[in-house]
Amino acid sequence: MENEQKIYGIRAVMEAINAEQPINKIFVQKGLKGELFKELESTVRKSGISLSYVPVEKLNRLTRNNHQGVVAQISPVQFHNFEELVEQVLAKEEVPFFLMLDGVSDVRNFGAIIRTAECCGVHGIIIPKNGAAPITDDTVKTSAGAAFNVPIAKVDHLKDAIFYLQSSGIVVTGATEKAENDIYGIDFNQPTAIIMGSEEKGISPSTLNIIDHQAKLPLMGKIGSLNVSVACGVFLYEVVRQRNK
Repeated sequence: MENEQKIYGIRAVMEAINAEQPINKIFVQKGLKGELFKELESTVRKSGISLSYVPVEKLNRLTRNNHQGVVAQISPVQFHNFEELVEQVLAKEEVPFFLMLDGVSDVRNFGAIIRTAECCGVHGIIIPKNGAAPITDDTVKTSAGAAFNVPIAKVDHLKDAIFYLQSSGIVVTGATEKAENDIYGIDFNQPTAIIMGSEEKGISPSTLNIIDHQAKLPLMGKIGSLNVSVACGVFLYEVVRQRNK
């Protein structure tokens, strides 16, 4: 946290939001009141940026400067517009290959996933605005710099993004241990999006209901699941394997 870029102060944070800076999260002091604060809350709600109410001690740890009860964390990478990203990929003479993350919250897992995605030629990573791991210096470091090379798009709702991908001819496959079939029976030579779930809960049931395929990895030991970044690597490389036969 010490090396992350931060903006502090109510007006400064509002200006950053209005300027569409890549803000990961905004921390607000519990009990903060006043007209300017209400204006900030309204601006944050409209932007869809994640907001947390915290004790003043938390803010004092984030910065020693006069923060006025508000601190924003700035992402070290710029995010892409989701629909523009999809259209750009569809215009290429390549088979589209997207990765979606449903609530992956650990920054190091996120960084490892970004690194593998870059190695596998993923055209873009799609994450929700709320509930996803922020892109921090730790994320970038764990990704070995791949976070600067793979386009990442934030969306308000993953389900809407899935419907958009499907309407664009992209087949969405979810990785879930609840699936009846394993990964090796799915044809990934067609336009593809792989969706991975959170470390604790997996893909949400409402999302599983709308995707095209559910697939699992065969597990031969006693442990019932893999780390999400490891499982993601297996899924992504199966796409690579099929497309490079």
